[in-house]
Amino acid sequence: MPRAEIEGEMGDAMMGVQARLMSQALRKLTAAISKSKTIVIFINQIRMKIGVMFGNPETTTGGNALKFYSSIRMDIRRREQLKQGEEIVGGHHQVKVV
Repeated sequence: MPRAEIEGEMGDAMMGVQARLMSQALRKLTAAISKSKTIVIFINQIRMKIGVMFGNPETTTGGNALKFYSSIRMDIRRREQLKQGEEIVGGHHQVKVV
């Protein structure tokens, strides 16, 4: 969470702060990640766009930087839980490369 959002008052306009920070951070990290041959995994959450009549109302937080800098993006959704008696021991998931 950006410091400006933490220290700001409730109701302050913070639109785009997280997106700008993500863009700056990913620009800096890209070269280091490439040189070190490292895998970086980001986990993001889905939010619903308000007032969408056509198209997908789902969106991710943090602007477009993660979409731009990523090599592979996957949409992973839980479909069902696998149980042994009452204990959850696993799950079936749907994975879509986006």
